[in-house]
Amino acid sequence: MSHTKNRKQKIENRKQKGVSILFAILIMTAILTIGLGVSVIITQQTKMLREIGYSVIAFYAADSGIEGVLYEDKLCRRPTCSTSSPPAICPGCDGLPSGYNTSFILENGASYNASYATTTKSIGSYKTIKRAIELTR
Repeated sequence: MSHTKNRKQKIENRKQKGVSILFAILIMTAILTIGLGVSVIITQQTKMLREIGYSVIAFYAADSGIEGVLYEDKLCRRPTCSTSSPPAICPGCDGLPSGYNTSFILENGASYNASYATTTKSIGSYKTIKRAIELTR
């Protein structure tokens, strides 16, 4: 009888070991899922923070384009302007011609493309980010 009892006990122990292994695998799967979920969130947040920095650089590049166009326009409207003294981009002394475009690549790799018409518009870009500024007179 004790032999049968020992056999039943061994079978019961094996079942408990199987349940323990299954329980351990379920806990490890839950921990792995949580870890992967957190890493995905952190990765996305890091990318977003990096692009916010790129956005600021692109905005300032657009601002540089606006400032450049306004400066060129100011040079073309000098009170002492004669038809021989304005910069080559000025047809006379009445400011920049409508449709004037300029672009420039800055030292940090950012660039702008600015245009002058009834409104002055500048698009700054850095990496994959673009920002625009429009100035109406």
